[in-house]
Amino acid sequence: MFAEGDSPQCNNERWLGPPALGLILGLAGMGLLLAGCASNPATAAAQAQSAQQQAALNRQIEEYQTRITALDRDNQQLQGLLAQAQQKNKLLEDQLALLRKQLSDVSSQIARLQQEKEDKEKQVQTLMASLQRSGSVTIQPNNSLLQTLPAVNLPGVQVRRDGDVIRVELPADQLFESGAFQFRPGAVQVITSVAAEIARLYPEQMIGVEAFTDNGPLPPGPWKNHTQMSVSWAAAVHDVLVTQSNLKPEQLVVVGHGASSPIMSNGTPAGRQRNRRVELVIYPEKYSPGAG
Repeated sequence: MFAEGDSPQCNNERWLGPPALGLILGLAGMGLLLAGCASNPATAAAQAQSAQQQAALNRQIEEYQTRITALDRDNQQLQGLLAQAQQKNKLLEDQLALLRKQLSDVSSQIARLQQEKEDKEKQVQTLMASLQRSGSVTIQPNNSLLQTLPAVNLPGVQVRRDGDVIRVELPADQLFESGAFQFRPGAVQVITSVAAEIARLYPEQMIGVEAFTDNGPLPPGPWKNHTQMSVSWAAAVHDVLVTQSNLKPEQLVVVGHGASSPIMSNGTPAGRQRNRRVELVIYPEKYSPGAG
């Protein structure tokens, strides 16, 4: 059974027979089985812990997502409120700019009217001083003027006391074509009828031919402002008085007031119409030809 020179001991070390090999494999399998059984509880615990951590992370993610959604909703609401506030602020800025412009326009208008008033006062003073210096005219006060008012019975013509003067009011719309200084049909007759009554009662009084406008837009024409327009009206009436009445040229004073002296509010059509007028003003001063 043994080769020559071999010993049983050496053969045991070099070769194991099938029974021994089967035993060894069985023991190894049992060891692996035991090892597997020993490691399964640890793996299950680790997996359970991992599942718990994953669930906790999922809950945190859901909470974060909920908070993000709420913050996004709040942000949208704030953006809407900001847009509304910006729109209101823009509206207020526009209103403030408009009010500032209106204030500037009113201030400019007040300054212009004040300057026109001063110019007219200087004009009247200059005319009166010129008349007083003239050798052919002597100015004398006559405060008994108001005892008798002219009896003028013409449609639209009004007579009224104004302090120490008498004003005979002729509506400009009745005298002049719209937006012009050409006379309407019948206007000259109205002027001469009024002049005849004034000349009958006050043949020696100073008479002012004073014209007024409203403050509306200027109609197309040669005028640069309301004062020029009123002066043209007064000059046209003055020409009729000089050429077709018994009033004398040196007895008359021409003044254009523009829109500076309304007698009614310009806020209504009726008020603006009343403010467009030419007044024959009978002053308390009277004149008489001076000695040669």
